[in-house]
Amino acid sequence: MYTEEVFRRHNEVGGSIEVICGSMFSGKTEELIRRVNRARIAKLNVEIFSPVADTRYDKSALVSHNLNSIPSKAVDKAASILPLVAGNTQVVGIDEAQFFDDELPQVVSTLANAGVRVIIAGLDMDFKGRPFGRMPELMAMAEAVTKLHAVCVVCGSPALNSYRLVPNENQILLGEKESYEPRCRNCFNLDGLAG
Repeated sequence: MYTEEVFRRHNEVGGSIEVICGSMFSGKTEELIRRVNRARIAKLNVEIFSPVADTRYDKSALVSHNLNSIPSKAVDKAASILPLVAGNTQVVGIDEAQFFDDELPQVVSTLANAGVRVIIAGLDMDFKGRPFGRMPELMAMAEAVTKLHAVCVVCGSPALNSYRLVPNENQILLGEKESYEPRCRNCFNLDGLAG
């Protein structure tokens, strides 16, 4: 848990915020796993978190669409992250950031201000092409933002949108290839369903 002493010690080295964003099937979780594995190779202490709401693969691991995985802790809300971060943690990974509540930016700032490198992955836009959750705020706060693109299944261009295939107007609908496909701007707008 983070105490005043831990904050002072970490502040000597400086923290940062990195955001990995893009559409579904763009490789966000894959990139988060890659960065976390590199930190582990460098013998850094790492903690990884994901929202309890994401039940698609495994409750105790981040799993990419390519089925690469790494152990993680599922939490019900952003504020639950801080008490679970050990005082010697140097890197925190957070997946599916768009599903977290409004406290995530403050939690991330607290960690970065305490000297922790925070790596966040999440959808930047919902199925209607609108900013998703706290992602815009997290991107604005970050030292680095990496926007990944999938491949449009219609024309093969870089895809920045997650096109919903099933009739459901809820902003959050967990799914895979049966529910979503990546599309470029033009192919996304062809059906007139965006926005």
